[in-house]
Amino acid sequence: MKPDAETYDYVVVGSGFGGAVSALRLAEKGWRVAVVEQGRRIGPQEITRAKQRVWHLLWLPQVGLRGYFAQHVFRHLVALGGVGVGGGSLVWGAVMLEPKQAFYDDPALADLGIDWREELAPYFTVAKGMLGVRGNPRQTEQDRLLRATARRMGVEETFASVPNAIFFGDGQAACDDVGITDPYFDGHGPHRAACRFCGGCLTGCEFGSKNSLDYNYLYLAQQHGAVIMAGRRAGRIVPLPTGGYTVTLTSGRGRVAQTLATRNLVLSAGVVGTIELLLRNRDHYRTLPAISPTLGRLVRTNSEAITAVMHPPGSDMSDGTAISTDFHPDPHTHATQNRFDRGYRFMRMYMGPLVDDARPAVRSLKTLLAIVSNPRLLLTNLFAREWEKRLTVFTVMQDVENHLSLKLKTAWWSFFRPVLTSASAAGKSPPSYLPVANRVAREFAKECGGTPMNTLVESLLGKSTTAHILSGCPMGEHPGISVIDTRHEVHGYRGFTWWMGRAFRPMWVLIPVSPSRQWRSVSPTCNRQTTVTKRR
Repeated sequence: MKPDAETYDYVVVGSGFGGAVSALRLAEKGWRVAVVEQGRRIGPQEITRAKQRVWHLLWLPQVGLRGYFAQHVFRHLVALGGVGVGGGSLVWGAVMLEPKQAFYDDPALADLGIDWREELAPYFTVAKGMLGVRGNPRQTEQDRLLRATARRMGVEETFASVPNAIFFGDGQAACDDVGITDPYFDGHGPHRAACRFCGGCLTGCEFGSKNSLDYNYLYLAQQHGAVIMAGRRAGRIVPLPTGGYTVTLTSGRGRVAQTLATRNLVLSAGVVGTIELLLRNRDHYRTLPAISPTLGRLVRTNSEAITAVMHPPGSDMSDGTAISTDFHPDPHTHATQNRFDRGYRFMRMYMGPLVDDARPAVRSLKTLLAIVSNPRLLLTNLFAREWEKRLTVFTVMQDVENHLSLKLKTAWWSFFRPVLTSASAAGKSPPSYLPVANRVAREFAKECGGTPMNTLVESLLGKSTTAHILSGCPMGEHPGISVIDTRHEVHGYRGFTWWMGRAFRPMWVLIPVSPSRQWRSVSPTCNRQTTVTKRR
């Protein structure tokens, strides 16, 4: 190991779902674990400020904004995510859905020779216990309208409450001024507060009711000795001749802050962050030249579209969790309703008229004409009082084939430094228009007397919007067709693991490796024993 570097058994890059699970299970075995997170620690006070002022919410370090809600804007796509200790869980809608059979039947998994349904089943149970998943117990006016919309579309039988990773209280009384004694981990976790149904999950829960990772996996990992290095960004990764790696960390201003040496390295910096980090080390720093050329070639989304309805004045749709019910307009489509709180007021600038057309250029022109001919909609939307209470947003997702690629490119707008860019796949790019999404908005608007809307990012700019960016790192037998093997280890780099939390749509949990491989078991409580094969 490098003598002047801090030395760990495992360095985990990223504190989202994959990184948090890895950190806890490794720390439980007594390994020395460091978790590197480029964002800050986000507590109730930071969340309260973010809901009041958008510059406290947004992550855009290029202009000095260091909140915890990130928007990665590419030519063909806008990908939403979280930055901070807890990663995407900070801005997550707390919805936990297991995959359908089609997920397991996909050749990309089925051809690997592993029964993934049997492989993953026990870990779904563990994840649900760790994240406190239960059915949403409450339906209010917005949910009633969504049910009526499903009825209008002839699929009312598919309407249901969603499972939420939220502490609903269940009648427990507060033990003292700081809340309720930990209800999940035999008192070893932090005190909690019952959900107030304020609709604010997507900009963070300032009351401590949403089961974000700082209340479970990361909290317990720290109790077992894991060190969380907030405000540090991983950069150059160098393999050591004797085994292991060094990882250079930079501070918020881009200056080298420290160097870590580790026997094993886990990358869980989200799809965008991990792909960018690996591409930089393969193509720019050239310290990891053996990484497969398939890296970043197939990046997927949920094939989703975002629509909305502005309710009449005086309406209040904010009563409930951010996402409480859903339905299926057809076998390949999933629609959820979303509540916003005041922290999302910046989104009013994104809303425009509802326009149909599968041709992006034509739809963009139609949108401009609709705005010019009837500017009242934009003005009403921009200046409406209690805008967030009057808004219902729909995320309409499809399990259909789509992909694009991400790669490093030197561009003039980055002062000729390499930046991550997108490239489309002819006929396979993520859609910016779904007819069924517009129909959901129209039918809902008819039911409530509101005004249906598209987001201008999709209708005017022709970009797909997603909070569920996936893949980019295929799994397979050799580097000619994949980046990692079935143990999630990067081909050609022993002890180097890609460990992502977003395994499928839209439940965010870690895909574990089977008991016969690297990780032998995981347990829902902090005092249960697990076994991990230490990789040297």
